[in-house]
Amino acid sequence: MIAADRPDRRSARLCVVGPDGGIRHLSRSHLATLFRPGDVVIANDAATLPASLHGIHVASGTPVEVRLAGWVSFGDSARFIAIAFGAGDYRTRTEDRAPPPPMSLGDRLALGPLVAIIEDMISHPRLFTLRFTGPRAAVMAGLARHGRAIQYAHVPEPLALWDVWTVIAADPIAFEPPSAGFALDWRTLGAWRSRGVHFATLTHAAGISSTGDPLLDLKLPLDEPYQIPERTTLAIERAKSDGGRIIAIGTTVVRALESAANDDGRVHPGDGIASGRIGKKTGLRVVDAILTGVHQPGESHFELLRAFARDAVLDEISRNLTAHAYRTHEFGDSLLLYRKDGIGKAHSHFT
Repeated sequence: MIAADRPDRRSARLCVVGPDGGIRHLSRSHLATLFRPGDVVIANDAATLPASLHGIHVASGTPVEVRLAGWVSFGDSARFIAIAFGAGDYRTRTEDRAPPPPMSLGDRLALGPLVAIIEDMISHPRLFTLRFTGPRAAVMAGLARHGRAIQYAHVPEPLALWDVWTVIAADPIAFEPPSAGFALDWRTLGAWRSRGVHFATLTHAAGISSTGDPLLDLKLPLDEPYQIPERTTLAIERAKSDGGRIIAIGTTVVRALESAANDDGRVHPGDGIASGRIGKKTGLRVVDAILTGVHQPGESHFELLRAFARDAVLDEISRNLTAHAYRTHEFGDSLLLYRKDGIGKAHSHFT
């Protein structure tokens, strides 16, 4: 498969895989026509923070890049989980980046107009929690002035912040974009509404997708806070009672909904923390289908897909995506995958 190297939402493609494993290749514009009246499509409306910060490790005078990766306390804009690299930037592949200098509890980092203090090292020399000094408003202003969107080498040109915001972006709490939402546009949302397909949102603090270290990547995804409005839970209840399907736009939506659900599939509104991984042995209680990007085996996002389809089906999907040169990563093509274990009307067929 090919890494998409720039934002391009006009020529994107869509692979649709039904609950029986049947595969179709469409233009992504067909999303406007795929769902039935009574279905509910749920997307993550988190906007993306400028979470890449370059500066100096004060004790050694060594250049560093700090990438904010998670919230220590949701809504506390001054304390984050972060990872660090040495000198360099996104133009070097993440796995080839130089390590940062040895860092210790209490070390200070001068990151443009911001000063951060390392509060704790987390079982890896590049993973830590930090606290920015100064009031919340000053920290957010400093991020806006000095921070950049987290970026990887497959996109050669610098990204502006608006490049990593979806059309429904609201509060800036994500560290990388909830990129499945790049498939959405106002024409598609309007078409769903006219067809009786309901659209709802939740807010999930999407974390980083890669650390450049295989051992550190095993910790992904980190715990991620979410907030689910009551109107979204009511839409889910109505759909479930009427035989509609729940379609999640992205892995973050799946994590939030399944984390907030009782054993009977009822989703609780409010704040929560999505922890742990969803994978092959996870019994999904809420979500019937997922619209996601093109992911490859071994990635945490791909592991989540194993809750939707058997390995043989996923292997066949991967072969198809490779044969048809689908584009990977955040600006790539899309996969619509229906759950493997049908539950009556909600999975009697797909359109």
